[in-house]
Amino acid sequence: MNTGHKDSGTRVLVIKLSSLGDLFHAIPAVHNLRVGLDASIDWVTQPAYVEVVKCFTDVDRVIRFPRDGFFSQFATFAGQLRRHEYDYVVDLQGLLKSGIVARMARGKRRIGPSFHREGSSMFYSEIAGECNKARHAVEENLDIIRHLGLDMLDVEFPVEFPNRNMDVLSKRVAMIPSSRWQTKNWPAESFAAVGRILRERAAVHLFLFGSAADESCCAQITDTAGGKCENLAGKTSLVEMGSYLSKMDLVISNDSGPLHMAAAIGTPVLAMYGPTDPRRTGPHGDLHRVISAPVSCRPCFDRTCKQGAAQCMADISVEAVAEAALEMLGCGSA
Repeated sequence: MNTGHKDSGTRVLVIKLSSLGDLFHAIPAVHNLRVGLDASIDWVTQPAYVEVVKCFTDVDRVIRFPRDGFFSQFATFAGQLRRHEYDYVVDLQGLLKSGIVARMARGKRRIGPSFHREGSSMFYSEIAGECNKARHAVEENLDIIRHLGLDMLDVEFPVEFPNRNMDVLSKRVAMIPSSRWQTKNWPAESFAAVGRILRERAAVHLFLFGSAADESCCAQITDTAGGKCENLAGKTSLVEMGSYLSKMDLVISNDSGPLHMAAAIGTPVLAMYGPTDPRRTGPHGDLHRVISAPVSCRPCFDRTCKQGAAQCMADISVEAVAEAALEMLGCGSA
């Protein structure tokens, strides 16, 4: 975890409030800012993600944005936000609330992202780049580096989760079967079927992750997959999940925040995508694979399927996912 950096003459405030996956997409840009400007970095984020951002090794100070009880906690938040004057206030969220935070901060330059909306642009002194959604979110965030004329570094994700010792000797596979959008979820029975194949063909040890609300879904998978399975849904913090994911040989997941966490720390990810576009928000890097079904209406970016059946996810075959997983584990194919 971050132990702090030597205080430099240049101060940068980064505003990225949510969501989990979006925080990880911002890390390469923040790394470029720290190195290119020889800067100290403060980061404003929502309470749920404060401990996660503390694991981003380029960040010196994390400021908690009071998402709930904003007015009752306003004085405390404003005091923390305005403790320092910043050379650059960089909003990588681009929403009204993040724009207001940018304006509240004491900054010489307030720079917003190309993808700003909700009128947030009125709070910036300048915008980084032209809006172009036909690229990965990591590339969008890197507009700030081009805008400032800094040398572009190779994409890196400097993250350090606490080490977790594990005595599991067999291949370790994590499954993350739930996301915030029901339309992004591959059926639980399909996850279970893949789990059975991996247990039979590769003797893997399965770990299921999710929130407390996902416990029953994960239990269905562990009960059906058989063998060595651990249901950790609701039993880990986000930081603890990160520590587990760093020890996995493979993560199998829908499009979700933990997927991007795993990809950032270098754990191979096998992802199933339906309503969202992996070209924009797929796992970043060459270690990973994405499987989609050839359904004409995808990507639709809808939380509710207008066709009523989320066919884009249902049509992803168990055999295709199992074959890809076995290959990624170095165990041949199904």
